[in-house]
Formats: sequence, C-alpha cells, structure tokens
Amino acid sequence: MSLIGKVAIVTGGTRGIGWAIAERLTGAGLHVAIAARSVGDLREKEAMLNRRGPVRAIGVECDVRRSQDCTRLVDRTLAAFGRLDVLINNAGIGAFAKVADMAVERWDEIIGTNLNSLFYCCHAAIPHLRAAGDGWIINIGSLAGKNAFPGGAAYNASKFGLIGFSEALMQEVRWDGIRVSYIMPGSVATDFSGPSSADQGESWKVQPEDVAQIVSDLLAFPVRTLLSRIEVRPSQPPRK
Repeated sequence: MSLIGKVAIVTGGTRGIGWAIAERLTGAGLHVAIAARSVGDLREKEAMLNRRGPVRAIGVECDVRRSQDCTRLVDRTLAAFGRLDVLINNAGIGAFAKVADMAVERWDEIIGTNLNSLFYCCHAAIPHLRAAGDGWIINIGSLAGKNAFPGGAAYNASKFGLIGFSEALMQEVRWDGIRVSYIMPGSVATDFSGPSSADQGESWKVQPEDVAQIVSDLLAFPVRTLLSRIEVRPSQPPRK
C-alpha cells in the first residue's frame, strides 16, 4: 500500500498505543481521525498532529460502546477526507476481579469497549474500505487472548473474542480487497493499568512506539501478503 494521502481511523487514539500509532501514521503521510471519549484530550492531540503538516488530523468524540457513535466516527472521517483506507481498532480497557466479585456494570463496560466496539466500527467501515480497494483492518488485542489468568475472566473473554472475530472477518472480506490483522502485545509500557515509564524500571517492556512500527510495517506489505496474527513480547523480560 502506498501510504501517502491514505486515510486511517484510530480508536483510543489519544494515549498509549493508539497515540503512538496516530503519530506514526501521520509521519508516514496518512490523514488520521483519532477517536476517544475525552474532548480535551482530542483537541490537544488533534492540534499536535496538525502541526506536523501537510497531513491533516481530526479528533472525533466517540464512545465505542455505542454503535451510533462508531457510525458517526466513520461518517465524520468521510466528510473530512472523502475516503477511508485503514481502521485501527485499538480502544480498550482493563479491569480485573474474580467473577464472583465483579460488578455486572464493569463486565458490560469491558465487553462493550474491547469486543462489541470491533463489530460496531467494522460494520460501519467495511463498505468504505471495500470501495477503497486496498483496505486494512488492524485489531489491537493482547496475549491475554490466549493466556487466561485468575481475575481476568472479563478481559480474557474480550481478547479471546477479538481473536475469533478477527479470524472470521479475515475470511469474510479478503476477496473484497480488505486485509485483516490482529496484534497481540504483552507487557506494554503504557498507563493502561496505571502510570508507568522507563524511570520506574519498566524499560524492558514493549513500548507503544514498537507496536506502532508493527502497524506501519504491516501497511507497507505487498497486497499479495497478509500477516494475520502477530504476537509481541519483550525480548528480555526480568528473570524469574
């Protein structure tokens, strides 16, 4: 895919992995729509991306747990840029508790954000990705999608579901000129589960910029090739 002038949506695009992806894609010449729930974060990060020039970026307030918000996100992107080539489903949350102790509302929040949003965003985007003729859907999962652990039932379920969804979708749309990949990072240095940084002894972790590089490398692959599943680990985690 020639990236110059293409258009991408990045959900959860104002922080962590999503922000790193948005920065990387605009640096590669794509116009980007970043989506998040915080209007303040959106305006700040939208301005930062637009200072790069000549690419353009828009921030769209979007609660990915709501199908109408996901449809509006796609519509706003098309209104701003006239096309859609790449959908990055990155929005995600983690909350960890045993099944007996987890509030029903928290379960719904995790499944809605991490899993239902995939369907909502893809359902709205696929007709436009199909029209582009060389579209990509990249879902950001987790190694928790294959490694279950106590206290992770909701999060594990959402990420196991992401794998099944991605695998089925890949087979459904491959003949429409849309490639589907999912990336499964483990131990990423983000504020996902609280503040973290290299200064706090976490320099061994995968960095958000590393995942962003994987995304841009995927987009550069020849159209004949699909890397459908990518697992990402720290190369030298602490010895146990």
